[in-house]
Amino acid sequence: MAIQQPSSALRAPASSRPYPMANPGYGKRSVPDQQPRCGDDFMLLPLRERHIAGFIDQLPDGAAMDVKGLAKQLPLYGQQAVGSALKALSVAGYLRRVRCLVTGEGGQVRWVFRTFWSRTARDNEWWGALVGAEREQPKVAEPVAVRPEAPAVPQQRTPEPVPPVLERDSSAYAALARLGRVDARLALSAADCAILEPLAAEWFMRGVDADYLVQALVAGLPAGVDSPVGFVRRRLRDKIPPLVSAVPLPPAPGTPVRRVMMECTKCGVPGRAEALPDGLCRACREPGQGAPEAATAELPAERDVRAYVSRLRDLLKAP
Repeated sequence: MAIQQPSSALRAPASSRPYPMANPGYGKRSVPDQQPRCGDDFMLLPLRERHIAGFIDQLPDGAAMDVKGLAKQLPLYGQQAVGSALKALSVAGYLRRVRCLVTGEGGQVRWVFRTFWSRTARDNEWWGALVGAEREQPKVAEPVAVRPEAPAVPQQRTPEPVPPVLERDSSAYAALARLGRVDARLALSAADCAILEPLAAEWFMRGVDADYLVQALVAGLPAGVDSPVGFVRRRLRDKIPPLVSAVPLPPAPGTPVRRVMMECTKCGVPGRAEALPDGLCRACREPGQGAPEAATAELPAERDVRAYVSRLRDLLKAP
């Protein structure tokens, strides 16, 4: 009896419903100049990373790429395993997290978070060039789908609104959610965190991390805080740290604004591409720096990924 050989890139689990899509402008973005799909894709990766890479590769552009959403679609792995696999795939050169500041029609400015995906592994120089090209490329406002006007019908019950699928929990949102655990006087609801998230995100754009933001907000609290959301809003505006980089010249009137930054695949801290080799900040790249050797021992899967990346970089440098 013939034995069927399994494919190196494991198939994604079958699902009775389509994979959730991110908000317009967010989600997965496939990079150009990729090799055609074949049975040897991701063959050198460890089993877990190979399975998750094969699943991501099949997703359409615009699919949500947050850890929680991926874990729901991958029953073999939890959120921690998926997060570790994404970090390994970033080190191996298959993906990068990027945030873009976009100005659309009407002058509305917003941040969009994207995960650029390449079926072909790339080195740091290639990813840096891609982010640079995205930064220089003129940005057209995201198209807004307009539904055709429906004929008049008798009034019916309004269905419950479906919450949008977020690209992922941002570092700003996570820091705001921590406040109540550090000091109960600043306990915020999920709605409060969503409202204050843009203000907190501006702190991260000025080079601070989550610990700095939390400590700045909880320091010197009064005995009683009547409105935590109002109090935190005031502090986010009044205590925002100064800019440490030169401010670019304002664009010409009517020119869409687009600023692009790479961010750490694991923790979401933004930075220049050269400051995030392998798509990771220094803290996530060297989490055990200064710790005892026994506490920083690598897992077998992590050793396999590092060995693969080393071989891959040698191949990229070959003539």
